[in-house]
Amino acid sequence: MEPKTLLNISRFIVFLGLITGLIYQRTDHIYRTFVALVGLYIPDMAEKYFPNPHSKLRAFLAPIYNKKTMALLGVFIAIHVSLLNVPFTTVDLFHKEWRNADVISHFLGGVAVWAITAEVLLNLSTEGYLKLTRRKLVVYSFLVLFVLSLGWEVMEKLSESVISYIYESIENKIRDTIMNALGGLFALYLVLKRKYPFEVNLNH
Repeated sequence: MEPKTLLNISRFIVFLGLITGLIYQRTDHIYRTFVALVGLYIPDMAEKYFPNPHSKLRAFLAPIYNKKTMALLGVFIAIHVSLLNVPFTTVDLFHKEWRNADVISHFLGGVAVWAITAEVLLNLSTEGYLKLTRRKLVVYSFLVLFVLSLGWEVMEKLSESVISYIYESIENKIRDTIMNALGGLFALYLVLKRKYPFEVNLNH
């Protein structure tokens, strides 16, 4: 499937989530899906209004201009918001009906975050800001993924006092971090073996 088509399907699924939030007057889901929908249109807006970013920004913005990378991100966002509220129902698989649904989000999140991180590092190296080998790119990208995963889990833990139903045990936190890493490993496989969403043309 073409990346643009996949991204549009993801947008449509998120839009259905927005309609669902409006139907059932779920303010949290309306806000969540609206932000997600705007975010998924950023690549189109960047392409139209900011087609030639400054050279110093190009490496950091590269994933936004890569439809394949954005397709991976779109799949993650569409599935994640659908788990939080299954379209046209009041079912919240993520927090209530099926608490283990978060393994899906964490895996797909790991795929998207690692791909974006690795692409930024690759472009920083290509532009001459970093001198990375393929091995260093893999190590650094997984280090960033681990730090972001840890930061997310800490933020979730701190928010438990405000939102009681998102309480998770330490074992669950460890599982989430492992799923993020597995998602990253799957993305690594896609990049090295399938050259998707980009190709790493660095020395070993």
